[in-house]
Amino acid sequence: MRRPLRKLLVLAAMVFGLPPLGIWIAGEPVARYLEFPPTTRYVEHAPFSRPLFLLGVLMVLVPLSPFVLRAVRHRPVPGAGAPKARPFPFWGWAGIVFGVAFWILAWTRFSWFAPLQAHTFTPLWFSFVVVVNALSYRRAGRCLLTDRPGFFLLLFPASAAFWWSFEFLNRFVQNWYYLDSRAYGGWEYFWLATLPFSTVLPAVLSTREWLGTFPRFDSPFRNVFAVKIARSRAVSWALLAAAGGGLAGIGVLPDLLYSLLWVSPLIILVALDGIAGRRHLLSGAAEGDWREIVGFGLAALFCGFFWEMWNYYSLAKWEYSIPFVQRFLLFEMPVLGYSGYLPFGLECAAVAALVEDFFRSRNPA
Repeated sequence: MRRPLRKLLVLAAMVFGLPPLGIWIAGEPVARYLEFPPTTRYVEHAPFSRPLFLLGVLMVLVPLSPFVLRAVRHRPVPGAGAPKARPFPFWGWAGIVFGVAFWILAWTRFSWFAPLQAHTFTPLWFSFVVVVNALSYRRAGRCLLTDRPGFFLLLFPASAAFWWSFEFLNRFVQNWYYLDSRAYGGWEYFWLATLPFSTVLPAVLSTREWLGTFPRFDSPFRNVFAVKIARSRAVSWALLAAAGGGLAGIGVLPDLLYSLLWVSPLIILVALDGIAGRRHLLSGAAEGDWREIVGFGLAALFCGFFWEMWNYYSLAKWEYSIPFVQRFLLFEMPVLGYSGYLPFGLECAAVAALVEDFFRSRNPA
């Protein structure tokens, strides 16, 4: 129990302590960054830059191309390692019906539904989680919901805390904002936001499990290229320091450092395991096994499409303001912004591993 708790305390201290510290050192008023609910927009972002947009496209496409080509060229052996299919479960059909009903309610404006119109996101995502688990059950005869119910349920409160940490970090860069935040008081806003936030980790992990039942998203990445790092403990300390410096600076230089919002917590968790000499999410890459990295990145991107799509016509919604790339929108998100879902998926994996450490320490059997 002590090991995951120490890791969590270090992560929380750095995520919640360093950004305000950086603002305070820079002589900025810390209070405005702690406003709740968040309503004031005080960060003026840099305008769209074509050269930087094209550079960003290259930075995404170049490293991803080898993985995409491996998946496209993969030719599964018929019947080899095929999962045992089962009938689609009744609770999966219930999730589909429930999800379609709330999708209709989310994108329409029936007068009789007006009091609940702004609160359709949570049932939509509960339905998504149920349906994806049902798809996994049908393809492989197993899923998180039926095989690991205790761990699955623990993901919901962990997910709420996880996403609130990103909401806190966003106060220093203001890359997204909610259009209806002024309509609620502090406690009301907290509870209404916590419910949809609680579905993030269950959605990504359930999608990862489902995608893993497809050979195209598994076999091609078992034996790729190995990335071995000499003096890994020293590198881990350096990465931890860099992540800390990035978090301290995101409010001071939001246009330049905003992307660190998505990668710094991941780097902290990986670095802490590296310093302690334990395996972590990126350990597989040192052995040439990229399945977890590819699987979680793809799972988050898949979920991200639905997050952005369902947000588009919803009454309670968010919009983006991202420096240098705020153009070519797919729904409300700039198309290059979808690349952020790839490291976010790895972050979900790292946090889920931390949750699993807690779960196992409480349930050693």
